[in-house]
Amino acid sequence: MNIVAVTACPTGIAHTYMAAEKLEKTAKKLGHAIKVETQGAMGIENELTQPEVDAADALIIAADIAIERPERFAKKTRKHSVPIHEALKNPEAVFASIIRR
Repeated sequence: MNIVAVTACPTGIAHTYMAAEKLEKTAKKLGHAIKVETQGAMGIENELTQPEVDAADALIIAADIAIERPERFAKKTRKHSVPIHEALKNPEAVFASIIRR
């Protein structure tokens, strides 16, 4: 499965990047391709392009704040939003939820 994700936390420092790393490692372990955009203190990094979003089978949003430019994801029907701690503590469950949809 080809997945795109966005991670964001209120301070935009540690948890944003830790969640991105957890999602990337878990995707690899489960045999999925993933690109994770982080929205942190440095702004948007590893920004998802519209063609990448459009080509993705699914979207994961792991955030405790409103993400920037959410309109990019309006057409995604297979999406799953979770608090950032879910991506940190149980990333396998996050992937299981998106795969079941």
